[in-house]
Amino acid sequence: MKTLSKIALLLVLAIAMFISSCAGGYFVYSQPVEPVYERPLAPYSGAIWIDGDWTWSGGSYVYVRGHWDHPREGRAYVRGTWEHNNHGYRWQRGHWR
Repeated sequence: MKTLSKIALLLVLAIAMFISSCAGGYFVYSQPVEPVYERPLAPYSGAIWIDGDWTWSGGSYVYVRGHWDHPREGRAYVRGTWEHNNHGYRWQRGHWR
């Protein structure tokens, strides 16, 4: 019975973490400035560049540098964008479409 209780508790925690990670976005008063850096050379032929992204960490948005990736057949990468509304600015992450 103890094992079943532990599994149930872990399942509830996992679901709570999943739901909280999917809940709305984080808003900031002003849009952060994207840092400037030199793009490295492509590591292999056919590689595509994925622009940097912003992630929420420690109460603010933190920039994650771009990277090279393999193309995905029949899909295109959509760059992330800043969305503005009456709450402020929120980052809409880049994604494959």
